[in-house]
Amino acid sequence: MKYFLRFASLILIITSIVFFTNCNRKVGNENTIRFWHFWSEPYQKTVLDSIIKIFEANHNCKVEVTELSWNDGKTKLMAAFNSNTAPDVLELGSDWVAQFSSAGVLSELNNDSIEFDKFIDYAKAPCYWNNTIYAVPWIVDTRVLYVNNEILKKVGLEQKCPNSFEEILEQASKINSLPNTYLFGANTSDAHRLYKKLLTFFWTFGGDIIDSAGNFVLNSPQNIAALDFYVQLCRNGYLETQRQIDAAFTQGKVAYWISGGWLIEKIQNENPSLDYQVCLIPSMRGRMGISFAGGEYLALNAKSNKKELAKKFLQFMTDGKNAIEFCKRINEAGFPADRNYYKDPYFATHPKKILFSNQLEFAKMTPVHPKWLDIEEIIEFAATKVIYGEMGAQSALNMAQEKVMLLK
Repeated sequence: MKYFLRFASLILIITSIVFFTNCNRKVGNENTIRFWHFWSEPYQKTVLDSIIKIFEANHNCKVEVTELSWNDGKTKLMAAFNSNTAPDVLELGSDWVAQFSSAGVLSELNNDSIEFDKFIDYAKAPCYWNNTIYAVPWIVDTRVLYVNNEILKKVGLEQKCPNSFEEILEQASKINSLPNTYLFGANTSDAHRLYKKLLTFFWTFGGDIIDSAGNFVLNSPQNIAALDFYVQLCRNGYLETQRQIDAAFTQGKVAYWISGGWLIEKIQNENPSLDYQVCLIPSMRGRMGISFAGGEYLALNAKSNKKELAKKFLQFMTDGKNAIEFCKRINEAGFPADRNYYKDPYFATHPKKILFSNQLEFAKMTPVHPKWLDIEEIIEFAATKVIYGEMGAQSALNMAQEKVMLLK
């Protein structure tokens, strides 16, 4: 195996070995597999454990789970692969899969045993590296536009979903005239989140990061126009982090805000009387609005000596009938990657969730690239320069284009 991600420090590797060795003392049991995942909140663990118990009962086995955090879980996974202590089955974010599969640490999967046709189309791309499958989609989710009806009513505007982003911007003077009220929630220097908003605008304007020929096109005219427009919204909006804008919308201070399904539950818990609606991402210049889609994937360790049982577990977890039970009970989990379950009767009783499933049909994932996290950082750095008036959109994206070209 290649020297996988050498930047992981020796101290971290040693620490991770000790940590995970203590957490997994039953590795020798041939009917036991290890699964590392990122659903670490107590209620999330309870839901996941209840689903895993069904698999354990059906296969007379034990699945030892280890919870990771989004802050350092990826680094612990890298350290575990470097030290040959990685689990049999692991969860990966959609934008991480290429980095792991290209390093040769994931097991090849047979297309015949996966039923790939059932998954939503764009969720399939991260599974492949060099035309070989290394991961399976588990769950997917997207963002939609949240609209505060109370604010629109106060300024005499119709309480409806906007037809376009231009329509939103035209309302700036009216909405911003209200005290402590903002037109739009705009992420600024919010690492790993700002790029998700920017891609929505890039795609809606007809731009992209990598074209069909595999070339970087960060400084395309479409992307430059999209970034310029996003900055206009920023100048008429509430500039903060994702978490703080979620809180501001919940408190009734922001008229329009792009966010995920977790915000529905936050509003229900903290301000259930808030009059709001969720809408599809608006169009721009006659083009359909395209949202950011993320997903969670399951993969097998190439060096696992429990591959047969591990593959059965992977198939069980990614089966739509099991994935939807997970999503029903954990609101922020989103939807099964199996599109056959998007019209499940459960969602008919949750009209706001149905809107998310509709948006999934008009969404995209990040390009498949082993250095995506580097690309993401470059995009966010360039955008921040423009948002704070230090550079123009064209100069900043020219700079970003030059930087990503050096990653090849």
